[in-house]
Amino acid sequence: TAWSLIIFLGPLLGGIFLFFYLDNLRLSKWASVLGAITFSFSGFFVAWMEWGTITHVGLWLPLMLLSIDKLISKKKSFRWSFIYLLALSSSFFAGHLQIFFYLGLFSFIYFISRWWQYGKKINILVLYIILNTLFLILTTVQWLPTIQLILLSARDVDQILWKNSGWFIPWQHLIQFVVPDFFGNPATLNYWGVWNYGELVGYVGITPLIMAIFALFIRHDKKTFFFGSIFFISLVFSLPTFFAKLPYILNIPFLSTAQPTRLLLITDFSLAVLASFGLDYFIRSKKREMIYPLIFIFILLLGIWGFVIFGNEVVKIVSIENILVAKRNLVFPTLIFAVSGVLLFGLIRFSKINKDFIKMIYIILMAVMVFDLLRFGLKFTPFTNKDYLFPETKTISFLQKNLGNHRMMTTDSRILPPNFSAIYKLQSVDGYDPLYLRRYGEFIAASERGEPNISPPYGFNRIITPHNYDSKIIDMLGVKYILSLSDIESPKLKKV
Repeated sequence: TAWSLIIFLGPLLGGIFLFFYLDNLRLSKWASVLGAITFSFSGFFVAWMEWGTITHVGLWLPLMLLSIDKLISKKKSFRWSFIYLLALSSSFFAGHLQIFFYLGLFSFIYFISRWWQYGKKINILVLYIILNTLFLILTTVQWLPTIQLILLSARDVDQILWKNSGWFIPWQHLIQFVVPDFFGNPATLNYWGVWNYGELVGYVGITPLIMAIFALFIRHDKKTFFFGSIFFISLVFSLPTFFAKLPYILNIPFLSTAQPTRLLLITDFSLAVLASFGLDYFIRSKKREMIYPLIFIFILLLGIWGFVIFGNEVVKIVSIENILVAKRNLVFPTLIFAVSGVLLFGLIRFSKINKDFIKMIYIILMAVMVFDLLRFGLKFTPFTNKDYLFPETKTISFLQKNLGNHRMMTTDSRILPPNFSAIYKLQSVDGYDPLYLRRYGEFIAASERGEPNISPPYGFNRIITPHNYDSKIIDMLGVKYILSLSDIESPKLKKV
């Protein structure tokens, strides 16, 4: 129940905070709602929603920016100083340092640009420094032991090589900004793209994408330039460009172990804000200019359709099965684009007639966007009854009654996935953690090898699942019960 509440609060709070931020920029209510929904159900938010931690780091970003704007304008400084500290601290405590680093850097750049824009007042700069110093003091309880844990962890040795495929966003996966499931979807068991779908999907919906492109190329003001620049910079450092590879070539601490695809949070956030700017500009002024982004998206879709129908016959780089998956998943975005295009043409053509009719078209346009994003989100992140995911079985009941302060282990990873035993308050020798203790990794490596060899690599990547129950090391770990799919012949074990 608590996990579900955490998951629901991610998109809910993220959307609410972004709505208030956009509203403070004096955008129309339609534009603010569009931006809020786009951010809440963007590709990054949907892909990481299940984990909870990452979305709860990211949802505070718009509140940070809103607080900065209020502090610079000197509106109720004490209240907004408290809100800024709350947002910054809550983002940090949510538990994903890499995403927090991106947000902290983004908010700092935002503050400097706004401070410069509003006269470079020294008292505002001093207040900002004081608030960030207070943040460092308040969060000492967490970051000091976190640094200690990082130094004691196996993060530096149990790390996927940055040269591996999928470490950066492959160029061909930019298609997912237009067709999110072009390479299939792991939830439907037909994903054929590079490595991990969740790391690479930056979809924000067809309608918001049209509006963001409209803002980038038609709207010319400082806010659009700022978020447009952030959008392009985040892409440059998440794609396999020379600049993106520099931190890994130079082996810069922290950055050299952080996968750059997570910059998609900044990319999607910028697109959501730009989409709001685009709709606001469309409502207030140049409606006829919307034809240009529509033509741009149309050409993109036409090119993608050309590839799946004719292109593979020429270059033959994709199997027939995968082409069929791409073709099937191309239909829905094309239909959404067609409907959105018709509605936008209607708004251009009939902009000066009955206001109620225009309002109805905007409502339908919003409904199409919501349907598009919810369908995308629920496809990748289905929800199920908790009793299916955490069943009460005779084996679990037996362990809860008899395990006491001992530990358990399994002979097969399919029996009880790592960390799931925590739900039942059962102690085990396995576990999943990006920062597991290096010494424990060495300990289990020696156990699994059956010899005093603790040299890396250990044969596991953040998921430690010992299976060698005959090892003397396992006896030292206080293991009382072994879970197995078949009978075990061992003189030290008794079947219960």
